[in-house]
Amino acid sequence: MIVFERGTYRLFIRIVWISFVAFWALLLFYIFAVSVDLFGMFGPMPDLKTLENPKNELASEVYSADGILLGKYFVSNRSPIEYEDISPNLINALVATEDVRFERHSGIDFKGTFAIISSFISLDPRGSSTISQQLAKNLYKTRGEGSEGSLYSVRPLRLLIIKTKEWMTAIKIERSYTKREIITMYLNTVDFGSNAYGIKTAAQTFFRKKPAELTIPESAVLVGLLKSTTAYNPKRNPDRAKIRRNTVMQQMVKYSYLTEVDYEKYKEQPIEKMIENYTVENHSKGLATYFRSVLQRELQRWCRENGYDIYRDGLKIYTTIDSRMQAHAEEAVAQWMKQLQVKFNAHWKGKNPWVDENRKEIANFIENAAKGTPHYRELQQAGIDTDEIWQEMNKPVPMRIFSWQGEKDTVMSPLDSIRYYKRFLQTGLLSMVPATGEIKAWVGGLDFKYFQYDHVKQGRRQPGSSFKPIVYATALDNGYTPCYTVVDAPITFAEDVGGKPWTPNNSDGPPSGRQFTLRQAMGRSVNTISAYLVKNLGPQKVVDYAKRLGITSPLEAVPSIALGTQDVSIYELLGVYSTFVNSGIWNEPKYITRIEDKNGNVIWEPVPRNVEVLSEETAYLMTYMLQGAVQERGGTAQGLHRYKIWKDYPEIGAKTGTTQNHSDGWFMGVMPNLATGIWIGGDDRSIHFRDRTGEGGKMSLPLWGMYMEKVVNDPQLDFKPGKFKKPATLSVTLDCSAYQITSATDSTKDKTYQAPSAKDLENEGFE
Repeated sequence: MIVFERGTYRLFIRIVWISFVAFWALLLFYIFAVSVDLFGMFGPMPDLKTLENPKNELASEVYSADGILLGKYFVSNRSPIEYEDISPNLINALVATEDVRFERHSGIDFKGTFAIISSFISLDPRGSSTISQQLAKNLYKTRGEGSEGSLYSVRPLRLLIIKTKEWMTAIKIERSYTKREIITMYLNTVDFGSNAYGIKTAAQTFFRKKPAELTIPESAVLVGLLKSTTAYNPKRNPDRAKIRRNTVMQQMVKYSYLTEVDYEKYKEQPIEKMIENYTVENHSKGLATYFRSVLQRELQRWCRENGYDIYRDGLKIYTTIDSRMQAHAEEAVAQWMKQLQVKFNAHWKGKNPWVDENRKEIANFIENAAKGTPHYRELQQAGIDTDEIWQEMNKPVPMRIFSWQGEKDTVMSPLDSIRYYKRFLQTGLLSMVPATGEIKAWVGGLDFKYFQYDHVKQGRRQPGSSFKPIVYATALDNGYTPCYTVVDAPITFAEDVGGKPWTPNNSDGPPSGRQFTLRQAMGRSVNTISAYLVKNLGPQKVVDYAKRLGITSPLEAVPSIALGTQDVSIYELLGVYSTFVNSGIWNEPKYITRIEDKNGNVIWEPVPRNVEVLSEETAYLMTYMLQGAVQERGGTAQGLHRYKIWKDYPEIGAKTGTTQNHSDGWFMGVMPNLATGIWIGGDDRSIHFRDRTGEGGKMSLPLWGMYMEKVVNDPQLDFKPGKFKKPATLSVTLDCSAYQITSATDSTKDKTYQAPSAKDLENEGFE
């Protein structure tokens, strides 16, 4: 036993007391120094304003008109929810595993902090950091770039400083927020892996559920991921995930959140069965991917101009897209394009489809296409020799490819992959409500993951005869009538593009010499009569009307405009057709109804743009003219008679379009309450059918019929028949019976119109 003398004892007490005071003084000074970031040694701390208004990266969400989430734009895929929307099972699992004394401490669990060593020894699954400390780390980036001070380079001090800042921030959080708010903020910020940030995204990613619907085993899986999003990922490591899930449930049993009986029931549940709906969200999945891509570019520009960040500010974008119509459009595209691709492959069996005007294969077509690929340019920029580049481009490598039977893993060279993808026919489909200009469905291609070029607004192609209604609208607005007759005779222009004389032929051969009304001529798509109108009206007047009707693409005032030889987009052309249906009023196509900030405040609403560009009478006469393609004998849209929609919806206007060499096939179909435009062709104009299979009436009309039948048969859409809006009075007659088709020398009348039989359609080339 050590015996201290009185003087020695007093000295010892003094030393202890001085040490105690010095320790606390030093500790308080250290805390003060950290809190004010003295001399920049410790890095900044979040201030009160930051704590009350935490900056968190939130995904912006795009919604359909019927309230369905179409997709998101994000850096971190995070969407916040409220406490009431979280399952108690999840909260119980979280508290039992991560912070069992959550309700009793004030940010720091000293018992847990000083039990770090024993937890390592006993393998206690609960960590030492409280939920509030973890929130401080996640939300305020206490370990991130920008929070570091000069002492961070001293390794022994780095962790101490970080933990101190987390403790101090956790205490501030506890003073600023309720326990419910803290646990909600934590679950909204934490990373669950698989590109899922926050519980709302995680529940959707792993289980296709809302957080309120999570069961005990599902909650245990998600809480288990907090320990390691990779090691315990149920998709990648199901065995480990199962062990971790059961460990979480054992903690729930330990702290009376779960009975032993229920644990025994849940513990053998297969992980694979639980995550059968697992889907990682990305920009290439979901509905309306092409639309969302176009919208993204426009939103980026809007955000730059208005001080927002589309990827971090949690905006909500409400659109006019109808999720049901969009789904029908995508289903119809997949169904029809799969069938058409089979025909195309058979048509070119044993040959390459890239041919010139003389139907000869284009030399070095694939090699020239390869030079425009990012892979080739990267090799060039790396300074690799040309011969070595081609060796690399011909080297087989593993890759996943698109096919109409689903994605496939294969091995092929980059050059072979270009050959493979160039053979696919592409498409674009757009649906609009004429009365409002609202876009309801937008399909820009086959599969956005593999073909990211949008053929609705981004792509421009020759419209062929689908441009002719603009010519006819110009004529009707300048004194012509639907019953005006013209002889199908040669029309020669002294000069067209290239300065040469031009005499157009009809698609079925030289002029017939027969007499047609304008309605019959447009219905049959007679080239010579369109040329006749352009010659009499002048190409410039047609261009002027095209601009009035919404065409923004460059147009030259040349005679061949009569046949639609200049590129336009589906987006522009559908606006023209919608104007006819909408009594001559052009509506700017609309696809955003409003944008809200993360708090639900409306920060932008579009101002509708509409202009009266045609008289009500001219517009109605054009809807009457467009019906001729379906109703007139020999009309190019008579293939619609094979679809039930034609019988149930008597007023359908349509126009087909086919360009030279069948490079482009169009179909524009209008009804009183919906207008839809479709284009089909190869990405390169040199890739096409060589016969009538490549006509708009064969390639695109069937897709319109399939899509519209899905729409009209959907009881949720309640799509009703209607009639085109007719003016109270008309200054012209629509009874063209006195102007039936005749030859130039023979007065024999055609029979009264009857719907064609299946044999008639077959004879006309419709399948």
